[in-house]
Amino acid sequence: MLIQNIMANSIYNLFELKKYFKYFFIIILGLMYYFGVFTHFFELDYYSQFVYPLEINISKCVVNAQSGETDQLPCININPLEYDLLLSNNTKCNRNIHLLVLVKSALNNFDRRRTIRKTWGFENRFSDVPTRTVFILGKSFDTDLEKRIKEEHEQNGDIVQYDFVDEYYNNTIKTMNAIKWASTHCNSSRFYFFSDDDMYVSMKNVLRYLRNPIEYPEYLSKEVKGKQSKHILPSDIVLFTGYVFNSSPLRHQISKWYVSLSEYPYHMWPPYVTAGAYMLSKAALVKFYYGSSYTKRFRFDDIYLGLLSKKLNIKPLHCEHIYFYKKDYSMSSYKYVIASHGYDDSEELLNVWLEQKSNGNA
Repeated sequence: MLIQNIMANSIYNLFELKKYFKYFFIIILGLMYYFGVFTHFFELDYYSQFVYPLEINISKCVVNAQSGETDQLPCININPLEYDLLLSNNTKCNRNIHLLVLVKSALNNFDRRRTIRKTWGFENRFSDVPTRTVFILGKSFDTDLEKRIKEEHEQNGDIVQYDFVDEYYNNTIKTMNAIKWASTHCNSSRFYFFSDDDMYVSMKNVLRYLRNPIEYPEYLSKEVKGKQSKHILPSDIVLFTGYVFNSSPLRHQISKWYVSLSEYPYHMWPPYVTAGAYMLSKAALVKFYYGSSYTKRFRFDDIYLGLLSKKLNIKPLHCEHIYFYKKDYSMSSYKYVIASHGYDDSEELLNVWLEQKSNGNA
């Protein structure tokens, strides 16, 4: 009898163990699915299989659009930017300028915009290099907030506001409206600098970089003291430059940047520039503006510009002096810094910029 009880208990425990193992196995499978482990088995190879709508040569469409020939098969506009322009300044670019600064800003960030106007966005910083600064905004349903925005624009004349809801997943819409405004209201500029409103920027280094991006900053040490290099980029150069990433889509569903296979099936992104700060020449800006009509929109703006540049055959130029993170600060370490992320404290930005300006680096 004792032996029978022992055997019965053993069999029961074995069944219980199997049951718990089954539950454990189901949990593990669920976690693997949630974190995208299985998804990677179904990804397509980016290098050999990449296509993205519209699956046509959009460079030809861009040439046709620039000449006024639009919506001719197969060049059908799938992304009309039909957002009303709510606030603007039509005299902002009433002369030829060298650089237009476009700052993507959140509606509530009044203090950041005030500080940028006093520091790296100050338009009269260099008397011999004309620049202009505008802040790109969406809209809010908060009437009091909208009233404050209008008052800010009346005082400063530098708000560009479009009729879309200002939120994170509308950043691509914000970016493309910024490019649209620059193309249609400020096409007299040679270069365009795009930035978030939580960046430290040295406009002096931006301009130095745009003189010779390939050899920056080494070429500066070769200059004869008191004599500036005469190297100038050609006016028709197609330049898209910033901190370039080569990375894979995030497939774990917990991520803010989760991307499903239905959205993007490939194992790698095209090379893309982090959206915090980057530069475009006029020729590149125009190509992006027209090319966006024929390239399916993607919700992450930096990825979308990477997709556009891929389809337009524009290779992004890597710039290691633009930091997508907050670079540790010291007076000497920021000598050649063009931009650094993480300056959401306006007082800190002001202090760093003033110190770098006094040291001749901003």
